[in-house]
Amino acid sequence: MEIWINPACSKCRSAISLLDAEGADYTVRRYLEDVPSEDEIRDVLDRLGLEPWDITRTQEGVAKELGMKDWARDESSRERWVKALAEHPRLIQRPIITAEDGTAVVGRTEEAVRDALSR
Repeated sequence: MEIWINPACSKCRSAISLLDAEGADYTVRRYLEDVPSEDEIRDVLDRLGLEPWDITRTQEGVAKELGMKDWARDESSRERWVKALAEHPRLIQRPIITAEDGTAVVGRTEEAVRDALSR
């Protein structure tokens, strides 16, 4: 199990606390420092069963600067979104937890973190 975090994020800290309380075996990836590649982003999207726009923090300043709220959300624009997430990791929703069964969840709630633990 791996968790992608921003240590400044309260949701990330809550997820870590819950994983610790449950005695989970996991590794931490500080994705703002250890930036995921486009391939890693594609892989985690597949594991999540989501599209890149589903995990994009569109209220971030850089998203507004890029005009992302107006970007198309279809297969032909998917790579544009993936590239933006790789170039601007702050745009990636957090925390993302990759589970042992090959799936992943966006662990913004206690329920989502527990879901990852049960996989």
